[in-house]
Amino acid sequence: MDEMNLAMLILRVGIGFTFAAHGYGKIFQGGRIPGTAGWFDSMGMKPGKLHAWLAALTEMGAGLLLALGFLTPLAAAAMVGVMVVAGWTVHRHNGFMIVREGWEYTFVLALAAVVVATSGPMEWSVDSALGIDEDWDGYVGLAIAAAGGVLAGLTQLVLFYRPPKSAD
Repeated sequence: MDEMNLAMLILRVGIGFTFAAHGYGKIFQGGRIPGTAGWFDSMGMKPGKLHAWLAALTEMGAGLLLALGFLTPLAAAAMVGVMVVAGWTVHRHNGFMIVREGWEYTFVLALAAVVVATSGPMEWSVDSALGIDEDWDGYVGLAIAAAGGVLAGLTQLVLFYRPPKSAD
């Protein structure tokens, strides 16, 4: 069982910190929030500044929560929601493969988050230490992460995505 705990810890920390790093970059690197806001405005996620902050903070928060194995299905749902929005607004026109800026990467991160939520964070997690891990894994974790995340992403798109006239 220690091998499974180790494997899940590696997966959670790997994808969690990767996701958190994306949020960190939106705040502290490159064009920072103003640059991200301008990019979001240009693609039709309006208001761009609001969505830049929401994306950055959600990526950092959900990534860190997943890495810790704390509120795991909710963290996974947040990751799925962000990846649905990113996949639709930025990557869908480019096909699947990431080498063409496709949606492969967003799909793999969302899929990994759903797998973690479905299997549960295992024993080496905050959820396990609090005794809530078994209440949220299996089909419940799957439903929260996959259905909840897709619903959150689609809701954000319906409410806020207004692509420029030249885009599909």
